Parts: sequence; structure tokens; C-alpha cells
Amino acid sequence: MNGTRLVLALATTAALLSAAPVAQAGAGPRTLHAAPDGSGSTCSPGRPCSLDGARDAARAVHGRDVRVELADGTYTLSKPLQLGAADSGRDGHTVTWTAAPGADPVLSGGRALTGWSANADGTWTVKVPDGVTPRQLFVDGERAVRARGDSCAASVCDATKTGMTGARATGIADWARPTDAEAVIRVRWRNYHCRIASVSGDAMTFAQPCWTNSASGTDRTGPAWDTTTVDSTRYTKVSYFENAPELLDQPGEFVWDSAGRTVTYQPRPGEDMRRAEAVTPVTENLLVLDGTHDVRVTGIGFAYAAYRQPSTDEGYAGTQAGLTLTGATGPTDHAGRHYTKPAAALTVRGGRNVVVDRGVFTRLGGAGVVFEQGTQDSILTRSRFTDLSSGAAYIGDTEPMPAAELVGARNTVSYNTVRRAGVEYTDAVGIWAGYEAETVIDHNTLDDLPYSGISVGWGWNQPEARQSVLRDNRITNNRITNVMRVAYDQHDGGAIYTQGAQPGTVISGNYINRSAYGNTERDGNGIYLDEQSSHITVTRNVITRIGYKWVSNWADYGIDNHATGNWTDTAAPALTGTGSTMTDNRTGLDRLPDEALHVAAAAGAAGRGHVEQLRPDLARAGTATQSSTDGTAAAALATDGDTTTDTRTLAEPGAWWQLDLGDTRHIGQIEVWNNTSMTTADFDVQLATTADFSDATTLHVTGKALRPTVLDTDREARYVRIKLSGTGRVALAHVLIHP
Repeated sequence: MNGTRLVLALATTAALLSAAPVAQAGAGPRTLHAAPDGSGSTCSPGRPCSLDGARDAARAVHGRDVRVELADGTYTLSKPLQLGAADSGRDGHTVTWTAAPGADPVLSGGRALTGWSANADGTWTVKVPDGVTPRQLFVDGERAVRARGDSCAASVCDATKTGMTGARATGIADWARPTDAEAVIRVRWRNYHCRIASVSGDAMTFAQPCWTNSASGTDRTGPAWDTTTVDSTRYTKVSYFENAPELLDQPGEFVWDSAGRTVTYQPRPGEDMRRAEAVTPVTENLLVLDGTHDVRVTGIGFAYAAYRQPSTDEGYAGTQAGLTLTGATGPTDHAGRHYTKPAAALTVRGGRNVVVDRGVFTRLGGAGVVFEQGTQDSILTRSRFTDLSSGAAYIGDTEPMPAAELVGARNTVSYNTVRRAGVEYTDAVGIWAGYEAETVIDHNTLDDLPYSGISVGWGWNQPEARQSVLRDNRITNNRITNVMRVAYDQHDGGAIYTQGAQPGTVISGNYINRSAYGNTERDGNGIYLDEQSSHITVTRNVITRIGYKWVSNWADYGIDNHATGNWTDTAAPALTGTGSTMTDNRTGLDRLPDEALHVAAAAGAAGRGHVEQLRPDLARAGTATQSSTDGTAAAALATDGDTTTDTRTLAEPGAWWQLDLGDTRHIGQIEVWNNTSMTTADFDVQLATTADFSDATTLHVTGKALRPTVLDTDREARYVRIKLSGTGRVALAHVLIHP
């Protein structure tokens, strides 16, 4: 899609979001009214209908636009509101489902849990109705945490194709009911949640097919997948076991007992369960548009929608970006054709000219919105997503060459705000698009996400995916901050992530700050052109404080990618692949120029966001030395403005790296970036005004340095030394000294 098409796409968005169009002269729109307690078929302000009643009444309206106005309040749904082809706008008219003036209607899939009783230990217990399996609990609107324990290292919890050891060491062997508990495992970009099926001595087995689909050797995934399964060499630990009463020891935790059909909760300070509103998601989908066209949904809230699959024997066998492998058997599927998207509060299937505007999606057990099965020319805009177990928006499907009517095309995701998605399924991304053509993802704000922010494309380098409908997508003017959060142990992603050959795709005008910042390994990217990503232009983006590379294109089978005119505070290796180039990029900056500040401020849903200016780096003007040098890994490589080049000493007692600033300066903060092998550990940072360090102030760092370890100093110093406490190497990618 060229610049002209982008302008046309955004102009189309503006037109669709303006007042309901009048296709031809005639009667004005027919307005129908719905209310949470509505009934009958009158649908008037005084006698409003139910949601289903308003839908049925709208079907009888011909030759004019229809407005269904929802009164204020919560619409508790035991099944989704279904809109089909018969509920579409006809003959050039539009059907609009909207909040009544001044109203805040919310479609809810939640069930209130009432009748709590106090226990002697300070917890509270409530009986759960039949048919309800609580996986999430929200108390006065705040998400509770399923009771969880500590991590268990692979040396103890050794995972194999059939199960896992460690039941004795973790105490699980002595639990009263271990079969309600789940293992939560994160391996690189993947996340797994499988329920314990049995315990025998030290051995545990897990629900099937969840465990088989989480382990290698299924013959349903490609070899690359098998390197990141629960039984692979990349597996390092169980992040935690959850949902056992023996783990209930923190305020805000709860546990579900399937035998007694009870929930037990340990209140947070100030919570009174006699008065608190406790809600668990029950209904999986709240609004489904199946084969509809010319429909608008505006100003409506969506809350407490469930996602049931992870609580079944299918569990959650994550593949990538919040999609899972399901079923005990199935076709060999190296390109991810048959992976399963999460359940969403709002789903559009095969839609045409559908607009979702000003929605509020919150407290969800799954995802926010799905556009699938050939949805085209549809828009998700000006909506807010927060506190979601999975991702905010899933656009498109995973079939590389679908039938013409199933191609996802010309969809727009714009001016949305996504915060705290992927709360439970930490491999989920904020906004995902599969095999899409001419899709625009523009001016969105994404913040506080465990893994990647925006992911576009699918298929890796698998033969069946090398030819696809992917093309002419635009990822433009988005603000993406605080993603790939280190605490969640998800790796190998980026603020913007792509897959597949997609000619004409442009990534431009985005502001990316703090992606994988503070990482625990050499990992995390700003813009990640992964695997077979090809024919993509990366231009005029502002990318700062990245855990590893500001742009990554490592695979030689990713071709014809071009990075030009970007601003960043580090550098990256040249793009790999035939015909790929890097030109006119401003790298290694310690201050953003005015033009970059303007681009960054204009990005995002608000269009006037704060930009975290870079801090001056005193180290670049200093003289670096080290106790010894291994090969060509010289001391100056830590002050070259590039987090991808490394220094390295020999292994020796008290190895050190040192910087002379040339004069005594006030030092406010030091950033120590470990080298790409994460070598440097257990060291002192010394600051002195004298070369013999006789007046040194010492700050000790225990364990490995991060990327970066940040130390606030507030000291006068000329010399800065990083010195090992014992024997080993000092190896650094970057040291920044801020005044």
C-alpha cells in the first residue's frame, strides 16, 4: 500500500466514523431502545426491549438506517448477542448499535459470587453455582491472582514427553488435591498452562492433549517449534504451579476447589467480602457478528468474558502470539494453519464494512476483539483495552492462501489504547494480524505488555507458507512502550514483530521506547523482521532503550528489507538477506534531535504523547581501559554507543574495566549493559576522584548484570571502575554515565 492508499484508508475511516450516512433521500433513521431489564417488542424509550428483542425489531425495518440505543447499565449475558446477515444494513443503509446519549452500557459475561463465609485463617469461601468454573476472579473490579508458588528449576522439575519429576521437592506429592493445580511454563516466546492429571511418588503427569501438544514430537509442528517445547533444552524451569489451597498465602490470591465447588479468597487490606463485589467470567463471547455488513458498534463496554479452553484438558499449549495447538490429532501443520486463536469478547466473522468504535474492553479472561474468516474493509478504532488475560485484537487468520472470500483485507486498527494485555497468557501480543493484505495499524498506543506489541504476518520459513496473500500492510505512527517486560520471562520478540514475505509493507513513524529494557539475556528488539520477513520498508521510526537490537533481520532467507531514516540510541548489525539495506539511519544518539522528538510525540492514539528524551552520556568522551583484553574485545567497545558490540577481559582474579572522564564530574546514574553472553556477574562499581581509587565509593551488584543494570549514584567522580569480586571475566556491551 503506498502513501496515497494510506491517506485514502484513513479518510475512509473518518467518513465511516462521522454521522450515520444517508444513502438516499427518505425517512430518517429508526431508533430502537434497549435496556438491561428490557422486554417486549415496543423498543421505545418508555418500554425498551432486551438486546435480542431490539435485534429482532431492527430486522423488520426496511429502507432506512437503524439505531439501537443501549441504556445505561450492565447487560448480563448467559450467551452471546448474535448478529447475522439478516442484521446487516441493507440497500446502502447502516445498522448502528450504540450507547444512548450519556449512557455507559456494558455487556458482561460475569457471574457475581455471593454468600461468602469467613474462615478462621482470615480467608473467605463461597459456594460456586453449577456450570461455573472460575478461572479468574475480580474483587471490586481488581483482578485477583490464582494462588501460586515459587519457580522450580529444570534440574528438579525435569520435563519429558510424558510428564515431570519434582512432586516431592515442591511438596505437590503431599497436596490434598493436586489435580486442580496447573504448571505454568514459559520457554522463549511460548507459554504453557497444563493441569496436573496424577501424582505418583516424585512423578507427575498432565492433562492430555495439553501435555503432548506442549512437548516435542507431535509431528504437527515444524522443527523450529520443537526447540522451545517443555521437554526441549531451552526449558529451564516451571515458572510456578498455581491453584492449590496449599499455595494460598498472599492477599489478593484465590483458589478454586473443583470437588467442593468452592472459591476461597484471601482479601487485600480494606476488602470486606460481606460487601465486596466478586465477579468471575462465565460467558465466553459477548457479541458475535457472523456474515454481517454495514454495521457499527460504538460506545459499548465489554467486561468479564471467559476463555474456557485453558481450564479443559486442552489446556493452553502456546505456539506464538497467544495462539495455541489444540486437539489430540490433526494434520501436520508446520506453518501454523490450524492453530487456535483465543476466545474474544467481540468476534466478527466474514464481516464487510463493520466498524467497532469507542469500545471499552476490560477484565477479560481471553482476548478483546477478533476479525476473522475473511473480514474485510472493517475498522477497530478509538477503543480502550485494559486488564486482559490474552491479547487485545486478533485480525485475520493463519491460512496462507485462502479462498478469495476468506482473505482478510483492507482492515484498519487505529487510535486504540492497549494497556496490561497478556496478563495471564504472557505470550500474547497487543495487536496481532495474520495473513492480511492492505491492513493498516495506525496511531495506536500500547504499553505494559509481557511480550511483543504489534505482530503482523505468519508462516516462518515453512515451504507451504512462502507464497501467501500477505502484502501492502502499514504499521504506522504507533506508540509502543514498556513491552517485552523482563519479569515475564518471554523472549525472542519485539515491539513490532513481522513474519513472512509481504511486499509493499511499511513500518513508519512509530515511537518505541523500553522494549526488553533491563533484560536478563541478549534478547529483545525494537523492530524484529523475523524469519522470512521480506520486502518491508522500515523508515522514520524513533527507537530507544532497547534490550538488544533496534532493528533485527537475522535470517538470510528474509530478503529485500530496507531500514532508512530512523533514529536510535544504539546500532545493529547490517540486515541479513539478499538485497537488504540500511541507509541514512541516525544511530548511537545520546540526544534525540527535534525532528525525532516531533515524530515520537505525534505517535500514538493521543497524538501528543510524552517522549522520554535520551540522557547525555559522559562516557563517550572518556578513555576506557581494562585489566586485560581477550582478542579484539577492546575496552572502548563499551563506549561506542552500540549495545551489540562487546568488551572482554581474560578470566582472572579481580578483573576490571575502567573509565577516565578526564575531569571530575557529577554522576547521577550509571547504566551497565552486560555483554551478549551475559558474562559479568558479582561485581563492584567504584567511583573515585583519584586514579588510585583511595577515596572510592563502592556499589555492589550481586548476580549477573542486566541489559542494563541501572545504578543511581549522585556522586562526584572522575574515574569509574567495574571490578569483579572474585575470579572471572568482565565483559560489557555498553556503559553509560549520565550527569
